[in-house]
Amino acid sequence: MSKSFEIEGTVKVISEIQTFASGFSKREFVVEVEDGKYPQSIKFECVKERTSMTDGLSIGDSVKVNFDIRGNEYNGKYYVNLNAWKLEKAGGAQGAPADPGAGFGGADSPPAHLSEPPADYGKESDDDIPF
Repeated sequence: MSKSFEIEGTVKVISEIQTFASGFSKREFVVEVEDGKYPQSIKFECVKERTSMTDGLSIGDSVKVNFDIRGNEYNGKYYVNLNAWKLEKAGGAQGAPADPGAGFGGADSPPAHLSEPPADYGKESDDDIPF
C-alpha cells in the first residue's frame, strides 16, 4: 500500500528534531485544517533527511502537505503515522531539500526507504513507546 494523500491547512505547531540512539531522526509538525465548525489539528512527521523540509516554516504559514499513512504494531498496540514527504508553502514554495539532487520535497512519490523505520525502531526504551 503506497497510496499518497494531500491536505492543505495552516501550520499550528513545529516541534524540535528528535534524534534517537540509533541515529534515526524525526520532526513532528501540526497543520490545522478547516472542517466546518470544528477545525482539525493533524500531526505529521518527517523522518531522516526530510526533517529539513520544515526549515523556514513559521506558525501561521499556509501549507500543502503530501503524505502517506504508515501503521505498525508494538507490544499489542497499534500506531498510525502520517509521513510527510513533500511540503509546500502557499504560493508553491517547497520545503528546503536536504540534498538538492536527491529530489526531496519535490518528488511525485515518496522513496520507500524513507517511509520505513530503522531496524532497531521497535527496541524497548525507558518509556516503552517506540517513538
